[in-house]
Amino acid sequence: MKFLRNYNIDIVKLREGDHAFSFDVSGEFFEFFEATEWVKDAQISTSAKLKKTSAVIEVDFNIRGTVRLICDRSLEEFDYPLELDEKVIYKYGAAEQELSEDLFIITKDTPSINVAQLLYEYILIAIPAKKIHPDYEDEMDDEDFEGDGVYVYIDGEDSFEEDTPEETKEEKEVDPRWAILNKLKAKD
Repeated sequence: MKFLRNYNIDIVKLREGDHAFSFDVSGEFFEFFEATEWVKDAQISTSAKLKKTSAVIEVDFNIRGTVRLICDRSLEEFDYPLELDEKVIYKYGAAEQELSEDLFIITKDTPSINVAQLLYEYILIAIPAKKIHPDYEDEMDDEDFEGDGVYVYIDGEDSFEEDTPEETKEEKEVDPRWAILNKLKAKD
Protein backbone atom coordinates (compact mmCIF):
# COMPACT_ATOMS: atom_id res chain seq x y z
CA MET A 1 0.00 0.00 0.00
CA LYS A 2 3.04 2.23 -0.22
CA PHE A 3 1.82 3.42 -3.62
CA LEU A 4 -1.40 4.81 -2.11
CA ARG A 5 0.55 7.03 0.30
CA ASN A 6 1.36 9.27 -2.67
CA TYR A 7 -2.31 10.33 -2.62
CA ASN A 8 -2.58 11.09 1.11
CA ILE A 9 -3.38 14.54 2.45
CA ASP A 10 -2.22 14.89 6.06
CA ILE A 11 -5.12 16.91 7.44
CA VAL A 12 -4.14 16.68 11.09
CA LYS A 13 -1.09 18.88 10.43
CA LEU A 14 -3.03 21.52 8.50
CA ARG A 15 -4.17 24.77 10.02
CA GLU A 16 -7.55 26.22 9.19
CA GLY A 17 -7.54 28.00 5.84
CA ASP A 18 -6.73 27.30 2.20
CA HIS A 19 -4.13 24.77 1.04
CA ALA A 20 -3.05 23.46 -2.37
CA PHE A 21 -1.90 19.97 -3.36
CA SER A 22 -1.05 18.30 -6.64
CA PHE A 23 -1.11 14.68 -7.74
CA ASP A 24 0.06 12.97 -10.90
CA VAL A 25 -1.88 10.09 -12.38
CA SER A 26 -0.07 7.80 -14.82
CA GLY A 27 -0.37 4.29 -16.20
CA GLU A 28 1.04 2.92 -12.93
CA PHE A 29 -2.01 4.34 -11.13
CA PHE A 30 -4.38 2.30 -13.33
CA GLU A 31 -2.20 -0.79 -13.01
CA PHE A 32 -2.59 -0.53 -9.23
CA PHE A 33 -6.39 -0.45 -9.61
CA GLU A 34 -6.22 -3.26 -12.21
CA ALA A 35 -7.97 -1.12 -14.83
CA THR A 36 -5.49 -1.72 -17.64
CA GLU A 37 -8.02 -3.50 -19.87
CA TRP A 38 -9.70 -0.18 -20.71
CA VAL A 39 -7.00 2.39 -19.82
CA LYS A 40 -3.61 1.68 -21.32
CA ASP A 41 -1.79 4.76 -20.06
CA ALA A 42 -2.47 8.22 -18.65
CA GLN A 43 -0.81 11.58 -18.28
CA ILE A 44 -3.04 13.46 -15.86
CA SER A 45 -2.23 16.23 -13.43
CA THR A 46 -4.61 16.94 -10.60
CA SER A 47 -4.65 19.99 -8.42
CA ALA A 48 -6.59 19.91 -5.18
CA LYS A 49 -7.58 23.10 -3.38
CA LEU A 50 -8.43 22.29 0.19
CA LYS A 51 -10.27 24.62 2.54
CA LYS A 52 -10.20 23.55 6.18
CA THR A 53 -12.54 24.96 8.83
CA SER A 54 -13.40 23.78 12.32
CA ALA A 55 -16.46 21.86 11.03
CA VAL A 56 -15.68 20.77 7.46
CA ILE A 57 -12.97 20.23 4.89
CA GLU A 58 -13.84 21.10 1.29
CA VAL A 59 -11.64 19.79 -1.51
CA ASP A 60 -11.99 21.06 -5.09
CA PHE A 61 -10.30 18.84 -7.67
CA ASN A 62 -9.18 20.12 -11.05
CA ILE A 63 -8.29 17.14 -13.26
CA ARG A 64 -6.60 17.76 -16.64
CA GLY A 65 -4.75 15.46 -19.02
CA THR A 66 -5.17 12.52 -21.35
CA VAL A 67 -5.85 8.82 -21.00
CA ARG A 68 -4.81 6.28 -23.61
CA LEU A 69 -7.81 4.16 -24.59
CA ILE A 70 -8.49 1.39 -27.09
CA CYS A 71 -11.09 2.12 -29.75
CA ASP A 72 -14.10 -0.22 -29.56
CA ARG A 73 -14.46 -0.13 -33.35
CA SER A 74 -10.91 -0.33 -34.73
CA LEU A 75 -8.95 -1.56 -31.67
CA GLU A 76 -6.47 1.28 -32.24
CA GLU A 77 -5.07 3.14 -29.26
CA PHE A 78 -5.80 6.86 -28.98
CA ASP A 79 -5.46 9.67 -26.45
CA TYR A 80 -8.71 10.89 -24.94
CA PRO A 81 -8.56 14.37 -23.34
CA LEU A 82 -9.97 14.84 -19.84
CA GLU A 83 -11.01 18.11 -18.24
CA LEU A 84 -13.16 17.90 -15.15
CA ASP A 85 -13.77 19.64 -11.88
CA GLU A 86 -15.13 17.81 -8.86
CA LYS A 87 -15.80 18.72 -5.24
CA VAL A 88 -15.89 16.59 -2.11
CA ILE A 89 -16.76 17.57 1.46
CA TYR A 90 -15.51 15.94 4.64
CA LYS A 91 -17.51 16.69 7.80
CA TYR A 92 -16.41 15.86 11.30
CA GLY A 93 -18.53 13.32 13.16
CA ALA A 94 -18.51 10.42 15.62
CA ALA A 95 -17.66 7.64 13.13
CA GLU A 96 -16.23 7.49 9.62
CA GLN A 97 -18.78 6.85 6.88
CA GLU A 98 -19.71 7.80 3.33
CA LEU A 99 -23.02 9.65 3.16
CA SER A 100 -22.99 10.23 -0.60
CA GLU A 101 -20.54 10.24 -3.48
CA ASP A 102 -19.31 13.69 -2.50
CA LEU A 103 -19.93 13.82 1.27
CA PHE A 104 -17.93 11.89 3.87
CA ILE A 105 -17.92 11.86 7.66
CA ILE A 106 -14.50 11.66 9.35
CA THR A 107 -13.50 11.80 12.99
CA LYS A 108 -11.55 14.69 14.55
CA ASP A 109 -8.54 12.41 15.04
CA THR A 110 -8.39 11.18 11.41
CA PRO A 111 -4.73 11.81 10.52
CA SER A 112 -5.07 11.90 6.73
CA ILE A 113 -7.45 11.43 3.85
CA ASN A 114 -6.51 9.40 0.80
CA VAL A 115 -7.87 10.71 -2.51
CA ALA A 116 -6.68 7.88 -4.80
CA GLN A 117 -10.04 6.09 -4.92
CA LEU A 118 -11.85 9.37 -5.57
CA LEU A 119 -9.52 10.28 -8.43
CA TYR A 120 -9.91 6.80 -9.91
CA GLU A 121 -13.71 7.04 -9.83
CA TYR A 122 -13.79 10.60 -11.23
CA ILE A 123 -11.56 9.61 -14.14
CA LEU A 124 -13.46 6.41 -14.94
CA ILE A 125 -16.80 8.22 -14.93
CA ALA A 126 -15.39 10.82 -17.34
CA ILE A 127 -14.36 8.12 -19.84
CA PRO A 128 -17.17 7.44 -22.33
CA ALA A 129 -18.82 4.01 -22.30
CA LYS A 130 -18.31 3.78 -26.06
CA LYS A 131 -14.67 4.53 -26.84
CA ILE A 132 -14.35 5.64 -30.47
CA HIS A 133 -11.10 6.78 -32.08
CA PRO A 134 -11.38 10.40 -33.31
CA ASP A 135 -10.77 9.23 -36.91
CA TYR A 136 -13.97 7.13 -36.75
CA GLU A 137 -16.31 9.46 -34.83
CA ASP A 138 -18.19 10.54 -37.97
CA GLU A 139 -19.04 6.97 -39.00
CA MET A 140 -22.42 5.65 -37.92
CA ASP A 141 -23.00 2.42 -36.07
CA ASP A 142 -25.80 0.03 -37.01
CA GLU A 143 -27.88 1.20 -34.06
CA ASP A 144 -27.45 4.84 -35.14
CA PHE A 145 -29.64 4.38 -38.22
CA GLU A 146 -33.10 5.88 -37.92
CA GLY A 147 -36.20 3.80 -38.38
CA ASP A 148 -36.78 0.10 -38.31
CA GLY A 149 -35.67 -1.73 -41.36
CA VAL A 150 -33.18 -3.98 -42.97
CA TYR A 151 -30.65 -3.54 -45.75
CA VAL A 152 -31.16 -6.00 -48.59
CA TYR A 153 -28.79 -6.85 -51.43
CA ILE A 154 -30.77 -7.85 -54.54
CA ASP A 155 -29.42 -8.13 -58.08
CA GLY A 156 -26.27 -6.15 -57.32
CA GLU A 157 -28.06 -3.23 -55.63
CA ASP A 158 -28.40 -2.27 -51.98
CA SER A 159 -31.78 -1.15 -50.76
CA PHE A 160 -33.39 -0.35 -47.43
CA GLU A 161 -36.73 -1.99 -46.72
CA GLU A 162 -38.84 -0.74 -43.84
CA ASP A 163 -40.06 -3.34 -41.42
CA THR A 164 -43.79 -3.09 -40.97
CA PRO A 165 -44.94 -4.05 -37.51
CA GLU A 166 -47.57 -6.79 -37.33
CA GLU A 167 -50.09 -4.40 -35.79
CA THR A 168 -49.96 -2.14 -38.85
CA LYS A 169 -50.60 -5.07 -41.20
CA GLU A 170 -53.60 -6.12 -39.13
CA GLU A 171 -55.00 -2.59 -39.14
CA LYS A 172 -54.91 -2.53 -42.95
CA GLU A 173 -56.86 -5.80 -43.16
CA VAL A 174 -60.07 -4.61 -41.48
CA ASP A 175 -62.90 -7.07 -40.99
CA PRO A 176 -65.67 -6.07 -43.47
CA ARG A 177 -68.22 -6.16 -40.64
CA TRP A 178 -66.36 -3.31 -38.92
CA ALA A 179 -65.80 -1.28 -42.08
CA ILE A 180 -69.30 0.24 -41.90
CA LEU A 181 -68.83 1.21 -38.26
CA ASN A 182 -65.45 2.78 -39.05
CA LYS A 183 -67.13 4.94 -41.72
CA LEU A 184 -69.71 6.14 -39.17
CA LYS A 185 -66.97 6.83 -36.66
CA ALA A 186 -65.06 8.91 -39.21
CA LYS A 187 -68.15 11.12 -39.81
CA ASP A 188 -68.34 12.13 -36.12
